[in-house]
Amino acid sequence: MNFESLVGHINQVQDVLQAQAAHAVNLSLTARNWLVGYYIVEFEQHGEDRAKYGDNLINRLAKEINRKGFEPRTLRLYRRIYLIYPQLGTEIGTYLHKNCLGVLDASGNSIWQSATAKLQTSENQLNEIWQSTITKLEEWSTPADWLFNKLNYTSLAYLTSIEDPLKRAFYEQETIRGCWTVRELDRQVSSQYYERMGLSKDKKALQKLAVKNAQQLAPRDILHNPVTLEFLGIESQEIYTETKLESYILNHLQAFLLEMGRGFCFEARQKRILIDQDYFKADLIFYHRILKCHVIIDLKIDRFRHEYASQLNLYMNYYKHEVMQADDNPPIGLLLCTDYGVTTVQYATEGLSQNLFVSKYRLQLPSEDDIKQYLLENISEEKFKELKEEENAE
Repeated sequence: MNFESLVGHINQVQDVLQAQAAHAVNLSLTARNWLVGYYIVEFEQHGEDRAKYGDNLINRLAKEINRKGFEPRTLRLYRRIYLIYPQLGTEIGTYLHKNCLGVLDASGNSIWQSATAKLQTSENQLNEIWQSTITKLEEWSTPADWLFNKLNYTSLAYLTSIEDPLKRAFYEQETIRGCWTVRELDRQVSSQYYERMGLSKDKKALQKLAVKNAQQLAPRDILHNPVTLEFLGIESQEIYTETKLESYILNHLQAFLLEMGRGFCFEARQKRILIDQDYFKADLIFYHRILKCHVIIDLKIDRFRHEYASQLNLYMNYYKHEVMQADDNPPIGLLLCTDYGVTTVQYATEGLSQNLFVSKYRLQLPSEDDIKQYLLENISEEKFKELKEEENAE
């Protein structure tokens, strides 16, 4: 062994064992938070004095525990994780059995025995509650062992914000397959990867592109009650990239606004604006002959960010000072994005022009049957890979 190999071995040991330690901590974190949610729901449904606390249970619980990580907001999150992922009970029961069998609680009972009393009736037999949960899961649902062992807790918590089970399963499996961080997952959701997958003919090519970009880009976003713009009538293409999508939306949005009603007069697309020595581009410019003002539309293909409002306000002030005629009214600004947080918009636009509006759009939804088939195929592929890896290991 030379000096270089010594350095290499030490670095390898550090990296491998650090990764294993991080994985172990993550499993414990997921198990703890899921169990907390489980206990809360069990108390709400079957607690002896549940009526005494009612809607104020979470706040009273946080106050009594008084520990970091058990604030009202996080306790509600733990409850939601349990309600959305009850099937994790089998995996967590097994995990506790392996790791906590000899650990005693304050009463002298085994942590595993007390925590899994209702999760399992024995080591090999699920009780009726969990069996019923598993029976109800669709065949395209992400396997419970994948959810527990392959998704970190932060990603799992983020995924609970997605209401549609099919859409959530899609992002669960894509996160696992692409090894996405929660920021990369966040970016894919905000750039409507699910919708683009439904519109793309070559889903495998789009998947590879998404994985490649996820390693390079550092994203933002999260979803929130969007409006479906089915009027766009977007047709399937080989691969839907964000650049193609933006161009397509702009083309059809222009046509749509021209048909919106009386008074809209189209002026420009990608209008160049020179301020000091910097050039800017406003996506769409209209003049409304009835309101007698310019309407400036800026389109973003991701979630609202505060700088977007500032940018649109810049365009509006430019038109107000440089373009607006004496008998014109002040310009109107419309910012279209895939999603926004109400409070973020409020704070970002407070003090700006009252004529600045933020709205959100969404593409037409993909075919559920196509997405289900895609998930089934990928589950089969992953299971096959796992079997081959086990055979090679033997």
